[in-house]
Amino acid sequence: MFIEMTIKEFLNRLASDSPAPGGGSVSALAGSLGAALSAMVARFTAGRKGSEELEQQIEHNLQVSLRLQRLLQEDVSRDTAAYNAVVAAYRMPKESEADQAVRSRTIQEALQEATRLPLQVAQRSLEVFKLSLWALEKGNPNTWSDAMVAVSMAQSGIEGALSNVAINLDGIKDTAFIEEMRAQAGEIRREAQRLREKIGDPIQDRLS
Repeated sequence: MFIEMTIKEFLNRLASDSPAPGGGSVSALAGSLGAALSAMVARFTAGRKGSEELEQQIEHNLQVSLRLQRLLQEDVSRDTAAYNAVVAAYRMPKESEADQAVRSRTIQEALQEATRLPLQVAQRSLEVFKLSLWALEKGNPNTWSDAMVAVSMAQSGIEGALSNVAINLDGIKDTAFIEEMRAQAGEIRREAQRLREKIGDPIQDRLS
């Protein structure tokens, strides 16, 4: 639903006293913006008298960027839905022991889903990061700054989503689940760090 709002409407909702949308939705939005910019760079790079192999790579990157843009757009609202499910679980009745058992189980299920979702956003944003690096290195030179913003948005999507993974894990009791989520999050963070080190500081290099 949020993705159908105007930018102004979304920002006003974000700035309100409602807890959702929040950082999770913004992380997904950041990733989708990076994907959209990567797609734009691909379009501006196509047809510049490159080799057939390069043109195929550009077309591939364009289609992957558009797919990731669509998926991350959907995650903007999915994140809020996952949060609302957690809130609803905590509001379940707890008068009897049976109520408490059902409530506890529902809370744990909702928290696990609310953890899987941002992990998925982080993984998708990592894929956007890879595409944006290609755009930065191989794209039309006139779109260098656009590619650089795509890189920044992808990184924001990763870090923001992983912070949501971390905070949701605090309420989960399943140690095996916690270990698995932390392992996957660690892999994403390490790969993102490797990519960051690969590009160095392109803005400083450009301005110096």
